[in-house]
Amino acid sequence: MNIGQAAQASGVSAKMIRHYEHIGLLPAPPRTEAGYRRYTGADVHTLRFIRHARDLGFPLAQIGELVGLWRDRARPSRQVKALAQAHIDALETKARELLAMKATLEHLVHCCHGDDRPDCPILDTLAAPQDVR
Repeated sequence: MNIGQAAQASGVSAKMIRHYEHIGLLPAPPRTEAGYRRYTGADVHTLRFIRHARDLGFPLAQIGELVGLWRDRARPSRQVKALAQAHIDALETKARELLAMKATLEHLVHCCHGDDRPDCPILDTLAAPQDVR
């Protein structure tokens, strides 16, 4: 199948398929005499795996590790579990950061009069110098 058909079958855009090939997540497929890529059902299966991992928010580096583990039938499941747990930990950290941002914005919105006056604590806060770490 060509790249368009592989994209449709996998739910991954042709642009992303080329990107995944470029970064090594998907091996470069053989090409026709005219230079068109030819994908197999196994390639589509790998693309679906990658798409599902992306849907769960795994970063590309971890997806590469997961693809490698998925292809290795002798893998210990503890490695897969450790990757998933590390991702959960990262998601929990991100969730805390998002909740803190939300709380700050809610406070600023509450403090803003939202009337015809020009003073606005939201803009003042955004313009304030921040600690450089």
